[in-house]
Amino acid sequence: MAKKYVEGLTFSQINFTETPLELGEYENCTFQQCMFGGQDLSHFIFADCLFDESDLSNCKVTNTTLRDVSFDNCKLLGLRFEDCNTFLLSMNFSHCVLNFSSFYKLKLKSAQFQHCSLHEVDFTEVELNDSDFQHADLTGAVFSRSNLTGVDFRGASNIVLDPEENKLQKAKFNRDNVFGLLTKYGIKIE
Repeated sequence: MAKKYVEGLTFSQINFTETPLELGEYENCTFQQCMFGGQDLSHFIFADCLFDESDLSNCKVTNTTLRDVSFDNCKLLGLRFEDCNTFLLSMNFSHCVLNFSSFYKLKLKSAQFQHCSLHEVDFTEVELNDSDFQHADLTGAVFSRSNLTGVDFRGASNIVLDPEENKLQKAKFNRDNVFGLLTKYGIKIE
């Protein structure tokens, strides 16, 4: 059965939990104030799409293609992005809630996570070269054996990561958030 191909459409204020989005390829589409919570988006293709003020919490994304996809003001709780199709995987997040999500072992060079809530997010073994975490809340986020070369953490809060376990060359920090690099040493700074 051939997948549906949709290009250039705007889907506005649709509750896809009642009538699921049809499996297919969506290119240059906008999903504005849509509800996807818990839906199975496996094997969908989203290319050059924008999700704005939408809820994709707990969606299943096995082999889902996310190519040049932007998420603005979205709720994306508990997504396992490592299950996505990794070929040309590219996504950016602005003012989103991604708590309890996972990006395990992904290559996300130059990804943006600006002004996002990233509580308990797993960034283990992720390549995040030149990514942007400005003004992100990283409470409980895990960075382990990750490539953070050139990452911009300025204005981010609650950063705790081990500089001996992660690549941090040319990463940018503010004075206020650099203390999270010393946590493992049990140093008290007042």
